[in-house]
Order: sequence, then structure tokens, then C-alpha cells
Amino acid sequence: MSRARRAARRGKTPRTHELDADYIVVGAGSAGAVLAARLSEDPRVSVVLLEAGPPDRALQLHVPAAFSQLFRGPYDWGYDTVPQPALEGRTVYWPRGRTLGGSSSLNAMMWVRGFAADYDEWATAAGPAWSWESLVPYFAKVERVQGAAHWTHGTAGAQPVERQRDPRPHTAAFLEAARQAGHEVTPPNLPEGQGFSQTMVIQHRGARASTADSYLRPARGRRNLRVVTGAFVRRITFDAGDGMRDDPPRATGVYVEIDGITRHARARREIVLCGGAINTPQLLMLSGVGPAVHLREHGIPVVVDSPGVGENLQDHLVAGLAPAAKGGTLFGAQSPAQLAQYLSRRRGMLTSNVAEAYGFVRTDAADDGGTPEGLPDVEIIFAPVPYVGEGLVPAPGEGITVGAILLRPRSRGTVRLESADPRQAALIDPGYLSDPDGIDARTLRAGLHECERLLATPALRALTTGGWIQPEGGASMTADERVERSMRRYSHTLYHPVGTARMGDDAASVVDPELRVRGVRGLRVADASVMPTVVRGHTHAPAMVIGEVAAALLRDR
Repeated sequence: MSRARRAARRGKTPRTHELDADYIVVGAGSAGAVLAARLSEDPRVSVVLLEAGPPDRALQLHVPAAFSQLFRGPYDWGYDTVPQPALEGRTVYWPRGRTLGGSSSLNAMMWVRGFAADYDEWATAAGPAWSWESLVPYFAKVERVQGAAHWTHGTAGAQPVERQRDPRPHTAAFLEAARQAGHEVTPPNLPEGQGFSQTMVIQHRGARASTADSYLRPARGRRNLRVVTGAFVRRITFDAGDGMRDDPPRATGVYVEIDGITRHARARREIVLCGGAINTPQLLMLSGVGPAVHLREHGIPVVVDSPGVGENLQDHLVAGLAPAAKGGTLFGAQSPAQLAQYLSRRRGMLTSNVAEAYGFVRTDAADDGGTPEGLPDVEIIFAPVPYVGEGLVPAPGEGITVGAILLRPRSRGTVRLESADPRQAALIDPGYLSDPDGIDARTLRAGLHECERLLATPALRALTTGGWIQPEGGASMTADERVERSMRRYSHTLYHPVGTARMGDDAASVVDPELRVRGVRGLRVADASVMPTVVRGHTHAPAMVIGEVAAALLRDR
């Protein structure tokens, strides 16, 4: 065990020199934990991993169905967007993981990789190394898929991807409803031709398997890896260079606050930011890398004028319909009997990831939105429980949720500084449903009508009671009214922000195809912020792959 970790275990702040390393990785989330673990496989280099949050010790972090209990708590950054005009002026709550494992310790554990075409689109922006064909070996390196159904599914990787242990019977009924509505039920995570599937989850024997579990814990005995929690990075430091193209400023270290004391941790080789689509652009801007006019407004000296930092924000917006249902849902998951079953056998309702099934559809709006032939524009998601109040409100009774996810939003948003104080949360404006042609709203509306169609099938009618939990009073509304109310008043994030430090082979991109921040040396980004476009899937799996690619790039160096 390293001296830094021995000091942390004794409750002592690591000494400054214990924070110096060849590589400093900022953020221990979906990509950062992967990157730090892979880099430290080389005993010739030293790695320091800095995580702002506490260790991942709480029971709720490991019990799958308990994830919403972590919202607004010490393991959550607890962000809120600015008011969204298209959503009745609402702010939208954005939970983000703040512990070892990052959002992989807080999410719904869905393993949904997206389509091959999504990654080929990355390749169009950032070169052939980011194509589906190029990334398949990295997925194989990440995944250990139980019952792999396709040759691209990894079977010997670090991350367990398993079947659900005790899905609710309502989930099988939902998949039958999909068949009755004319959809195909397929194995999950096919590169193309995906239909409706039961969710594969990042669990091992009924417990969450975050990147802290799958990557960091196996690496914890390495003397060259130092994992420091409670380490809040305030800014990156640079040497001056001569300001010319052949000698740009070089990232030399970070100012990090631990136990109220700020120290300078030095990187002998490189610093890699893995804070995610909100924290990474905020840290870049606090450090002088960003839109020059915006930085000067906050009195921050400009190191590099990089207008793309904080731009290009994309997120998956989801709107759900929640009818009342007959018994057997997850409504009783918090009972003492269920807790006892989980603790003794890792079985029962508490093993649920809540979002137990999903499927992809191409709506009538796809052609208007320019969706390529054969690709979906909406994902349908199913939960055997009424998911209300952005996950902050306990289920009021037995019910189910069928929701529509806008897969490829045309709307773009921004992350901007509220102030030069690193402790002040950034201003998050996803710009939901703001595209000038209104295609996003038209697409999400079409997706919700598909949810109505699924709820009208015999398979789901047999399970529902005719009452409505969300939208409230839904029984007295028309389908059009329920759809519009759900979209405008109840829609929320699916927790997939990306794009705010996009990669590309063009000069306007924030990072180049090797993830190096343009205009400086010794600084890279490896997290969801580099994604040029959001995948037609969920972002945890590709974020882990980005961590693997970054490790390969640095080791090749």
C-alpha cells in the first residue's frame, strides 16, 4: 500500500511530495478508474488518482435498487440546470457521482452500448481510430458478458455484465407487449438491428459492480498507484512556454485541496482530466483554457483561447407515462423482508436496477429529423415501478413506467462558469427541445405516442388498473394531453451529458483524436465530454472504452 493511501487510512493528509507522479488522473469515475488502473499495470510509472468525493463505503452504493436514495447526498454532486423554457421554465436535477466509481456508483447499471453507426460517426469527426471496427477490441477488453450472444461481446474483460437475478414479472409482460405491437425482441447490445431487450446490468451476483469494483480494487495493492479521496482539484498549473506553436504552455500539475489544505501536485509526464461533461469543462475554464471573453469576464488569465470548451452539450431527455398497476411491482422493495433476502442471498427486489427493459424504435419523425435509414430515433424504457419526481419522490403505490428517450437531440447546450470560485457549481444549460425546427419535440412526442400504444396492448392492459400516477389525472385526459403534459412538465435527464470538450481532427475541437487538449502540452481529457455526439445507447459503456483507449495512447507514448 502506498504512503499516500496509508496516510489517508490513518486520517492524515498526504504530504505534498506523495501527490507527485508521472501521471495525475483527475476523477475516479467511469473512465478515470479504468485509466488509472490500466496505467498502473506498468510498474515503471507512478499514477496518482484524485477523487473529490468520499470512498464508496455506503451500503446503498452497492445495493442495486437503492441508487435513488443516494440522490442529493454526499455521494452526489447534486447539480441543477438553469430554467428550461421548453419545459415550463423548470430547472432539471442532474445527479452525478461523487465517489470512487463516479456515476458508475450512482447510475441504474444499464449496459447499453449503442449502435456501430454511432462510433463510425465519431470516426468521421476524429479519425478511423474511433470507428466501431477499431473500438470492438476495447469493448472486448472491458466486458465480461454473461451468456454473450454476439461475437463482439467480450467474455474475459474486467467489467461484469450480467443478467438480472430477479426481474419483476411485469418486465416479461412489457417484452410481450413489444411483440404484440409489432416490434422484435432481440438479444441486447447488437451492433445493428437491435429491438427490445431485457437489460443487462453491471452487477456481480446481485451487487453493483462499479468501475471502483471492477478496476480499482484489483489494482489496490500496486505500490505505484495512489488513490486519494476527498481531493478537490481547484485548477491546473502551466509553465509559460514561449507562446509559439512549437512551444505552447505545458501542464505541470494541479492545485488540490485535501482536508482544507491546498497543495500542488506535480505531474512529470501528463495530467488527464476524467471529471465528466460538467466538471471537466469547468476545470479547464478555471485553469484558463476556454472561451477568452468568458474567462476574462471572471478575471481568469487566458492560457488558451478555446471557444469550444463548454459548448456542444448534449443529453438524453426522457419523458415517462406511469399508470397504476396490479401488485408485484417494485413498490415493496424497501421492506425488511426484501432487505433480509438481499443481505442473505443477494436475491429479491433489491437486486433490480429499476430500468429492467428497453427497446429501440424508429418513429414517424425520423425522416424529418434526418435519422439515417435503419437507425432509431427513440429508445423506449420500462420500469416495474412509477419513477416520479426525477427519482427524488418515493413511489406512491403500485405502478409501472413506460418512457421515451430522445436519442439524438438536435438541441445543443452549454456549460459556463458562474464564478471563478471552484466551489461554485457551473451553469448547466442543456437547451432541451430548443432546436429551431422543433424536431426534438416532435420526435419525443412520437416516442410517447409509442409508449401509449404499448400500454394499450393486451399484455400491459392486463397488468394496469386504469388509474394514473403520472401524469396526475391522466385517466381524464386524452392520449395527446397525457403526452404533452409528460413531455413538458415531467421530462428529465437520463443522466447522459456529453460533448463539452469534443474531440475532432478540426482545429476548432477541444481535444485532438489522441485526446490531447489543443494549445497546451501534457494535458488530455478522457471522459464523456470528448464524445462528439451522444450514442444511441447509454454512456457508461463508451466512457469506459474511452478510458481504455486513453490508457493505450499513453502507454504507446
